[in-house]
Amino acid sequence: MTLFRLDSSIRTEGSVSREVADTLERAYLDQHPGGAVVRRDLVADPLPADAWPTAALAGFTPEDQRTDAQRAALGLAARLADEVLGADALVLATPLYNFGVSQHLKAWIDLLITDPRFAPGTSPLAGRPVALVVARGGGYGAGTPREGWDHATGWIVRILADVWGADVTLIEAELTLADVQPAMAELRPLAAQVRAQAHERAETVGKDFGRTAA
Repeated sequence: MTLFRLDSSIRTEGSVSREVADTLERAYLDQHPGGAVVRRDLVADPLPADAWPTAALAGFTPEDQRTDAQRAALGLAARLADEVLGADALVLATPLYNFGVSQHLKAWIDLLITDPRFAPGTSPLAGRPVALVVARGGGYGAGTPREGWDHATGWIVRILADVWGADVTLIEAELTLADVQPAMAELRPLAAQVRAQAHERAETVGKDFGRTAA
C-alpha cells in the first residue's frame, strides 16, 4: 500500500507544513508498517518553469507535429500522474505565500491537468483519501483582520475535490510566524495550541489512512 506525499514549502528546515506532514506520515506507517511512501519535493526537485506551457500547447498540436520539448513535457506530466494514481492515499503539504498558492504547487497542479487522466471531467481521485496540510503565518479565521485573504486553500480544495473527485481532509496550522515576529508575541500561546491541534489531527488522519489502505 502506498502513500504519496507532496511538499512545496521553500523551507526545508523549520517548515510547519513539512513538520505536520511528517506526523501524518509516521502515523500512517505505524498503522501500516509495510506501507510505502512515494515523495515528491517540489523545492528540492523543482519542475521546469516551461513544462506547463509546453505541455499545454502540445495538447493542441497533432502528435506527429510535436517538438521534442513538447514530448518531454507531456512525458513529465505522465510521470506525475503515475505517481499520484499509484497511491492509495495522498498528503499534500503547502504554505500560504503572499495570500495565494505556492508557485511550486501551482506548477504541479497545472502540469498534472495536462495529462488526459487528470483533465476536467475525469475525476481520477474519486473516493481516494487526500489530506491537505496548510500552514499560514498569520491568522485568517472568521473575525480576524485577514479574514478572506487566504486565496489558496479554497482553490486547492476545489481542484482536489471538485475537479479530481478526492475525499479531502483539511489540516490547518495558523500563526506559524508568531515565534519569530515580535509584533505577534502575544499570540505565541495560541499559536502553540493551534500547532499542537494540527499535529493531533494529522496523527488521527494518518492512522485512518493506514487502516483504509489495509
